[in-house]
Amino acid sequence: MASQIQTETPIHLLTRPSKAQLIEAFVGKHLDTLRTPAFIVDRKLFAANCASMHRKAREWGASFRAHLKTHKTVEGTRLQLKSEEDQTHAVVVSTMMEAWEVVKGGLVADSTVKDILYGLPVAVNKVADLAALRNELEKYGGTVRLLIDHPGQVTFLEEYESRQATPKRWSVFIKINGGQNRAGVIPGSSDFFGLLETSLKSPAIILHGFYGHAGNAYGSTSLSEASEFLSKEVESVNDAAKSALELISSTYPNAVVSNPFVLSVGSTPTAHAASAEARKALSKILHGVLELHAGNYPMLDLQQQHTGLIDHARIAQRVRATVISYYPSRGADGSDEAMVDAGAIAFSKDTGPSGIFGEVLGLPWTLSRISQEHGTLVSKEKNVEPLKLGTVVDIVGQHACLISAAYPWYYVVDHEVYEGNSVVDVWVPWKGW
Repeated sequence: MASQIQTETPIHLLTRPSKAQLIEAFVGKHLDTLRTPAFIVDRKLFAANCASMHRKAREWGASFRAHLKTHKTVEGTRLQLKSEEDQTHAVVVSTMMEAWEVVKGGLVADSTVKDILYGLPVAVNKVADLAALRNELEKYGGTVRLLIDHPGQVTFLEEYESRQATPKRWSVFIKINGGQNRAGVIPGSSDFFGLLETSLKSPAIILHGFYGHAGNAYGSTSLSEASEFLSKEVESVNDAAKSALELISSTYPNAVVSNPFVLSVGSTPTAHAASAEARKALSKILHGVLELHAGNYPMLDLQQQHTGLIDHARIAQRVRATVISYYPSRGADGSDEAMVDAGAIAFSKDTGPSGIFGEVLGLPWTLSRISQEHGTLVSKEKNVEPLKLGTVVDIVGQHACLISAAYPWYYVVDHEVYEGNSVVDVWVPWKGW
């Protein structure tokens, strides 16, 4: 997909404008008039991907918890939580900024969000902020939940509550390490049992369940591989729940826990593998109820395409860039190269198995090398039609989460409005921690 820039975006819009100013400036404008690099989101595809994930969770017999880390917007959150297939009120956030912006955006007050999980093991310098967040959600009947994977985290929750006039209990998931070694404790290990005992006897804890995330599932290249990762995730959290129930029965009959435990598993690849067939394949008795969580799925990217679980047509995001120079036959094999005005800041430096940073839509070019503010396109075949200076290209990158983080706002298109060629909305993502 390529075109020529027709007009220039006013320079004053390079400052930090308000949402209202962005709407006034850009809604209805043709994509060719946008200053590049520009981040484009297809709202129709985004919504369809959300509906598909709701259907997956329902077929698998699980509730669903949406991770907000990829887009970090009010508009995207609404689409993630309510679709034509189903709805949920539970989210995961990666930062305190995300959590508070959910509140500021009215998503708690209107009951869109009722359950916020802070998705990192809780840090001592976040407890007071999380307590204020919990108080805010409780005004609307909502809940804040935490992840723990170390007894020290229980200790400083207890210390915080001991200083309060009316101490409360925190609803927590124990984070399970299913083998990817990103975070968590391994079921059956001494670390696991130490944390479990500390939690069951703590006056500051309600053990809500067990949470796993198969980060290693991003290496899947087929449905069968992703299904295997999903089964292993379930096995890990289920083993943890079984151990907890046995310990409660034998030693801590008065422990304060959720009944039943929530077994929360997922990543975008394993969530795509959830289905009625996958549920039938779970041969073990479950010691809790299933919850599916995922985050990248509304936008998707080349990495997710490589898993083989989605096709290119479902990717809902892309970066617009402009060709600013051209180098005939400069490649090692005599292929042509071109420079675009989008580099590492616009795409991140994540690469997939192919080793490239992005694919140009509709043209035989790849984004193969990048510097901070510019990238090099390499032709995939010889004797290609040269790209004229000023040509605008759309590029799908490797990792939507990091790519979107670079942009102060997203230009939203919809194929049912203006045939997808003009801006229908502008989403402003939450920034900071």
